[in-house]
Amino acid sequence: MTDRMRRAVVVGNSDGIGLAFTRRLLADGWLVTGLSRRDNAIAVPTYAHHTVDVTAADYPRVLGRAIDELGGVDLCVYAAGIGEPVDPTDLDAQTRTFEVNLMGAVRTAAVVVPRMLADGDGHLIGISSLADRLISAEAPGYAGSKAGLSSYFMGLSAALRRHGVHVTTVRFGFVDTKMAKGAFRPLMIPVDRAVEVLAHCVRNRPVCVSRPRRMALLAATLAPLTHTR
Repeated sequence: MTDRMRRAVVVGNSDGIGLAFTRRLLADGWLVTGLSRRDNAIAVPTYAHHTVDVTAADYPRVLGRAIDELGGVDLCVYAAGIGEPVDPTDLDAQTRTFEVNLMGAVRTAAVVVPRMLADGDGHLIGISSLADRLISAEAPGYAGSKAGLSSYFMGLSAALRRHGVHVTTVRFGFVDTKMAKGAFRPLMIPVDRAVEVLAHCVRNRPVCVSRPRRMALLAATLAPLTHTR
């Protein structure tokens, strides 16, 4: 058992869940590096930040360098995410949603997983959504990209677990951040509750967690209906 500090990378931590969980990891004694489009207000010796967009061509290089500077990675949390209502006359926003929510996560895994495999240990967490089972006429890019994220990360979990690398998919309903748009936000949970869910995942390394449970049941009930409307 080593006495070194645990090392975490959080992608998408300028605000919301990513920022709150970064603060939690630091409070728990982790060395943390954050990557996001904007800087944040964290200024402690155990934290480093790299300002980069996950869709940028140099993102994999910046991420790799950040991990090297950290001395390795025990935990990586992909918390970057966007979602916009659909405008059928201009689908560029939906395209970018896929680039951030899905391809950003795929590119992150491509950098992080080989390093974890080399160490024979590691944990990758992707923040998905309970919308991953729904067909959404309002935000098809968001639902579709989260479906892809959930499917890919759960597949990676099955492929990597026997090599000592764990992958967790966290499916949240509405969380009280700027991402929770619209007037109807049933069973919305506070950010600190989302942070507790992630902390539980770090301790136990499950394959998939869906919260809140009642919202997960509601989404499962509604899913067949959205496929037929």
